[in-house]
Amino acid sequence: MARIYDQYVSKMQKIADIGHSIAVLSWDKEVNLPKGSAVRRSQQMATLSGIAHEEFTDPKFGKLLKRLLPMRTINDKERKNIELTLKEYKKATRFKKEFVIRRSQAISKAYHSWTAARQANDYNLYVDDLQNLIELKREEAKIIGFEQHPYDALLDIYEPGATVVELDQIFNDAKKGLKTLIREITSQKQVKSSFLKKYYPKNKQWDFGLEVLKNMGYDFNLGRQDISQHPFTTSFSSEDVRVTTRVDENDLGNMTWSCIHEGGHALYEQGLPSSEYGLPSGAAISLGIHESQSRLWENQVGRSKEYWSFMYPRLKKYFPENLKNIKLNKFYKGINKIAPNYIRTEADELHYHYHVLIRYELEKKIMDGSLNAKTLKTAWNRLYKKYLGVVIPDDNQGILQDIHWSHGSFGYFPTYSIGSFYAAQFFRQAEKDIPKLKQQLARGKTDKLLKWLRKNIHDHGQTYSAKEICERVTGEPLRFKYFMEYANQKFRPIYKLKV
Repeated sequence: MARIYDQYVSKMQKIADIGHSIAVLSWDKEVNLPKGSAVRRSQQMATLSGIAHEEFTDPKFGKLLKRLLPMRTINDKERKNIELTLKEYKKATRFKKEFVIRRSQAISKAYHSWTAARQANDYNLYVDDLQNLIELKREEAKIIGFEQHPYDALLDIYEPGATVVELDQIFNDAKKGLKTLIREITSQKQVKSSFLKKYYPKNKQWDFGLEVLKNMGYDFNLGRQDISQHPFTTSFSSEDVRVTTRVDENDLGNMTWSCIHEGGHALYEQGLPSSEYGLPSGAAISLGIHESQSRLWENQVGRSKEYWSFMYPRLKKYFPENLKNIKLNKFYKGINKIAPNYIRTEADELHYHYHVLIRYELEKKIMDGSLNAKTLKTAWNRLYKKYLGVVIPDDNQGILQDIHWSHGSFGYFPTYSIGSFYAAQFFRQAEKDIPKLKQQLARGKTDKLLKWLRKNIHDHGQTYSAKEICERVTGEPLRFKYFMEYANQKFRPIYKLKV
């Protein structure tokens, strides 16, 4: 029996090797690739994508999975691996190799036209390649299949089991709760944050970012940080997890919290069991859970007063002139300023979810055919006016700000908000389980929190679903109310509102 299951493991690890080779080429594309190399790189990635698809959809592999599933001699974790792999196998066999290659080529082309459009601040340079990708994603949704809304097919890729019906309810709850708190905050005197917009030299920001990552527990023996247009984390195994950031010398917050955010993603990937490489039990549960890790570190930890009680004196050593008259309390309030803005990645914790909501509403309409690439910009600008009350000044601060659509990642954005809501619920439980957690953070001790996350979330891979892991860890399903409790407890004192 062990030999048959080992055949499955060997096959999965071979497929993982190919997939991670594509990931290496993709990482290099966004970090190092020379401008004239895009076409050949697209071909290389498309070829490997086709090979990976052929390997995974091999009929012999399908027979192996079906043979293994009913066997009584495999344990529960092994059976779960087989079940999850068989689900993906059935989905993958609906796609022809030609479609997989065509999709890979379209993604590479869209990425490079997005980059060119960003450089020129001109959405028109991107619109045709984006439309081609949109048509492919609509085709993909039909191939996968769905019961109610075509968007459900794409949501399932990133957050298995999620549906438009479910997310509509979550976002409706969020809109109601956030609107009330934001309205109260708006009626109060605004906190000051101009000290974050002084000149902060790139090399010093970079060095501080490395210190932040080390303090979180990120293992530089198994990873590295680089610069990219859009911060991201990529993993080639739990022994090679890389992060990127971007530095704006006139905005300290841009790099600082992108380092913490991506560091949270990286800690999850480094915490996955290495012995389960290539298997579902060695992979992240969902992007909602992945985002819960990055958002927990970014916000519950990285924007807390306790965390900066330890880190702020270290930050001041890098920038003594800029921060010499800024006391900890003023810094804490400034980094938690609540005000509408244009850029999702720079948004505060409350308005952030309106940024996500806008993308969610647009993607639903893209998938049902009521929006296309040519009408998308107008719809984007209209929703920003409606929900955030801002007028988009140009394409880079509007529709070109995110890399996700150029990657074909339709269905990804809702996981940012889902992850934030999971993060609040998880951190609330961590405070119950870890004695004096906030006092530990105030001393720069993050190891017990990381150990708690590893034990309760990272170590399990996909052995449990997102909903199951939430109930195992917190004793109940995802509840938006815990995010609102966290937000009220935090922002009411900052803005001197009634508790």
